Amino acid sequence: MGLMDFIKGELIEIIEWTDDSRDTLSYRFPDDDKEIKRGAQLIVRESQVAQFVYLGQFGDLFAPGKHTLTTDNIPVLTTLKGWKYGFETPFKADVYYVITRIFTGNKWGTSNPVMMRDADFGIVRLRAFGTFDFRIVEPQRFLKEVAGTDQHFRLDEFADAMRSRIVSVFSDALASSKVPALDVAMRYTELGDALLPLINPVLREKYGIEMPSFILENVSVPAEVEAAIDKRSSMAAVGNLNDYVKYQMAQGLEKGGTGVGGLGAELAVGASIAQQMLNQPGGIAAQATAPAAAPAAAGGALPELLSPPEAAKALGVSEADVIASLEAGDLKGRKIGTQWRITKAALREFLG
Repeated sequence: MGLMDFIKGELIEIIEWTDDSRDTLSYRFPDDDKEIKRGAQLIVRESQVAQFVYLGQFGDLFAPGKHTLTTDNIPVLTTLKGWKYGFETPFKADVYYVITRIFTGNKWGTSNPVMMRDADFGIVRLRAFGTFDFRIVEPQRFLKEVAGTDQHFRLDEFADAMRSRIVSVFSDALASSKVPALDVAMRYTELGDALLPLINPVLREKYGIEMPSFILENVSVPAEVEAAIDKRSSMAAVGNLNDYVKYQMAQGLEKGGTGVGGLGAELAVGASIAQQMLNQPGGIAAQATAPAAAPAAAGGALPELLSPPEAAKALGVSEADVIASLEAGDLKGRKIGTQWRITKAALREFLG
């Protein structure tokens, strides 16, 4: 082997890397302690960028394409090297290939509950998990803050390094968004989309990455919050309790008082009895001038002011149904301290 062949063998003439792993985020081109010659060919494929690093400082960044390394297209490196007369001699530098495609289906989750302040329930603890997609948008920041000098930085290493950081960003974004806990537990898709504008600026600034999608698959809330959600769902299903009672009464009458079981039958029969008690001689109408909360007189008369249990007994429904109707505003009442009171007139109006 001649001297020229030896010198040529010590120089890098082509720099390229083909990613066939599908889980690589960044890769440092192995130079085997060789130098890059003037006019060397740099090949960057689609979904890649090539970043030059010289003595720990970032040099030129190359987009996809075929590049001939001359003074004209490595101005940053030329400045760092201090070439007064241009790039004439071989040089050493690290070349990092960074993958810019979207990496999909990455899992995230909270190992500990996230504390958030909620307008309805005060301080609430939430657990959440889901998936996210991401891509590298600032290679220099990503190399500096995430990959470091790792020669072959893979997706599993990223997951280990970033999972807790992403959960932290999610927690901060959730707290600043002030989304009610009930909405967090019921509107996964909308919440993920709403949090993206809060999450992405932080991820870009800190780590050089961006999320095209952030998906919540499940949010676990404390038992008392779950009970509140169930209650709200039940109230929404029933709707206007007054209309519901009238409907059940009509159904019971249509079927001759038979075949209507459960709550529907109780509501229909109870409402009918209450209506009769309101209208009968000596009933509520005859007791209009009686003292408030007087004991029930003989013959089934009701007092002037009724408590929820008394109203429930008159209607033949549960106390919870009466309270739900009071809170919804369908049944008029007054709350004194923590106790509800219903007048005979309000009960009559409720029964229509």
